[in-house]
Amino acid sequence: MKFFSYGYLTCTMGSQSVRAIQSKEDRKNFIKHLLNDVSAFEKMLQDGMFEKGIQRVGAEQEICIVNDHYTPAYNALEILKELNEDHFTTELALFNLELNLDPYELKGDCFSKMEKHLLNFLDKLYKEAQKQNETKPILTGILPTLLIKDLDFKYVTPFQRYKTLNEVLKTIRGDSFKLHIQGVDELKLRHDSILFEACNTSFQVHLQIEPKDAIVMYNWSQAIAGPVLSLMTNSPMLLGKELWSETRIALFQQSIDLRTKSHLLRGQKPRVSYGSDWIRNSILEIFTDDIARYTPLVTSDFEEDSLKQLNQGIMPELKALNLHNGTLYKWNRLCYGVHKNVAHLRIENRYIPSGPSVKDEIANALFWIGVMKGMPDEYREIWKKMPFKEAKGNFMNAAKTGIDTYFSWFGKEISAVKLAKKVLLPMAKKGLQSLGVANSDISKYLKIIKLRVKNRATGSKWLVRNKRILNSSCSMHETNVLLTKKMHEYQLKNVPIHEWKDFEDIVDNMKSAKNKAYKIMTREIFVANEEDSVELIAKIMEWKKIHHVPVMNNEHKIIGMVNQEMIDLIDIEKSNDRELVSDEIMNKNIVAIHPETNIKEMQYLMNKHNVSSLVVIYNDELIGIVTQNDLIEVKNQIKFEL
Repeated sequence: MKFFSYGYLTCTMGSQSVRAIQSKEDRKNFIKHLLNDVSAFEKMLQDGMFEKGIQRVGAEQEICIVNDHYTPAYNALEILKELNEDHFTTELALFNLELNLDPYELKGDCFSKMEKHLLNFLDKLYKEAQKQNETKPILTGILPTLLIKDLDFKYVTPFQRYKTLNEVLKTIRGDSFKLHIQGVDELKLRHDSILFEACNTSFQVHLQIEPKDAIVMYNWSQAIAGPVLSLMTNSPMLLGKELWSETRIALFQQSIDLRTKSHLLRGQKPRVSYGSDWIRNSILEIFTDDIARYTPLVTSDFEEDSLKQLNQGIMPELKALNLHNGTLYKWNRLCYGVHKNVAHLRIENRYIPSGPSVKDEIANALFWIGVMKGMPDEYREIWKKMPFKEAKGNFMNAAKTGIDTYFSWFGKEISAVKLAKKVLLPMAKKGLQSLGVANSDISKYLKIIKLRVKNRATGSKWLVRNKRILNSSCSMHETNVLLTKKMHEYQLKNVPIHEWKDFEDIVDNMKSAKNKAYKIMTREIFVANEEDSVELIAKIMEWKKIHHVPVMNNEHKIIGMVNQEMIDLIDIEKSNDRELVSDEIMNKNIVAIHPETNIKEMQYLMNKHNVSSLVVIYNDELIGIVTQNDLIEVKNQIKFEL
């Protein structure tokens, strides 16, 4: 038996026959099969035609592929070809892969077996990736070394289903995709393809459920999503910016948001969402609500009528319903599947990020399932206990602030740490014991969660803390490379996040050799506009005790440099009859360098171009200035030839 997601980018979209709905006939035919599927599903619920008496857990591991510089590698297809392993499949981008684990019955040492098998598969992947130009797999919610250039549409996996996805979403959107996330930093930009979605990598966990428990279990999965997520965040950065503790939540929603202004005005929900309300009467409400809210996007060839199949004793695939469900991305998603003519239901948890280690991921899966199965009976009709918006607010707050979040939990305000210690960990233990999970597994993996909570040691905390440590002496590029390199080292050893060490010793060693631009440049930069007065620039230099001020145009691009010598040559007080502005005196001979430029090269460039300063540019942004005085200060500290 296999579990896998029914989504655009996974198994359902695997068929090359999946195509955009382009005509009235396409739409009419699809809706006919969609409504037949709903009727078939309803009949299956009424007649008890789903598997009972067994519960399983499954998982999908999304993976980033990096080169020997720890930046994205685009060779996923070559690796897959050589692996020849059907548990691995493609993802949207050429720097991503997905591994689908077989399901395990929820009993005994099932979680230890899952960890062992996952490690074995990753070991095979690692060995094959090493043969392919020394590339390697990384488990991370968002890869720190991703740049805008990596999100060019040419790096989309070249299969028709992914092109269809992009074309459909762009056509409906009618505009470029917009991203605006406000955290410690702010990220605001436009992009012309859906490849931002490929920045997200997850560890998606599937829990098989029985129809009689479906309403209760699905509602409970929604109620606990915020508190559970707060202990597992691992995606605090995107394109070098510190954003949310779990930035994937905002990024995924915005990366495929199809709503125009008119949609927003009439309350249209995004296709990536937490949901709109509790389920009260039938689990079928999830599907019928989605059909009512969201227009179909894609269709396929339908060979059989699901109702006819059901009457013949054949459990239908419900192809149209799964296709529509696959174009919607709930953080907790109800999934339908059939194996050997036996139908089953499961809840897919989509918010758990990939990483920081396999051991962390298995602990996350065990903890979530334990809390799911440990639900107190008093919460069976949860709509009587908690407003839906309270649960949704908890989820969004957890995504923003992670383990530092305060929750509204059934009428009480409580911290994530206290809630985990006092309520969720005991609940998880009870739930796991009720399933017959081995005490050794319960103890081993819950201990990881307990120590993570005790030390407030999530992946997001480690990444942000060490980014700030490294930023004191490294460029943004080298910071991100070092973070990714260290993540990979710990993952190879399968060390849980609460045991990861900080970078302090490495930074001290780096400071001792000031041989690169990023190690000696001035980071706090005061700039002038091309229309600013020379008098203002002179005052800025005086106030801030600096000798160089870059001049920017109205498009925020550097166009010149004013230095102290230029100011000294002008008698500002005697030129008041015509106020000089910066672009009249600035030196337009700008020499830009990369943060990794060495000192010998910097001195050569200053001499060649007869300038006393160099601007340091990274990812098309001004990030620092190196002056002749900076070089003189370090000249006696290192050995180099001028």
